[in-house]
Amino acid sequence: MDEKQRNQKEQQLYALLEELAGDSNTVDHVKREMPESDDPMQKMMRDHLIRMGQLFSIEGHSGFSASYAVSALEKLLRHEPLGPLTGEPNEWVELGYGDDMKAQNKRCGHVFMRADGTAYDSEGRIFREPDGCCFTSGDSRVDITFPYTPTREYVDVPADRD
Repeated sequence: MDEKQRNQKEQQLYALLEELAGDSNTVDHVKREMPESDDPMQKMMRDHLIRMGQLFSIEGHSGFSASYAVSALEKLLRHEPLGPLTGEPNEWVELGYGDDMKAQNKRCGHVFMRADGTAYDSEGRIFREPDGCCFTSGDSRVDITFPYTPTREYVDVPADRD
């Protein structure tokens, strides 16, 4: 499919979403909270979030199912696992970057296996500056055992550090 055909199909899909969603509290809320803008990025994000709201409405989510869907979708879009990692061989992709990064977990991209079979989470410790900015470093690595549910410890960095 060439780009012109793809664009036509996208426009048809967007029109169908709008038709099927009809009046929706979710879409109305998105439109209120994401005001129209001349900024191209803001306009693109607003349109995108409206379409996501339309699909969410078409699916009929409310109450429990809405909370469940939002929670699962947030993890999935962040490439986080929905359940504990097992450490089983089918969860790994071989990297061959040396002894420290022999393999990377397919279900959680910040979990790595060393050549000796031990594993670590490269984002297990997040450092937070006084202004709220966060970063990771080599000191962010936390050794793990399986089953493992990824967690992050936030470490506040003193304002007067060197």
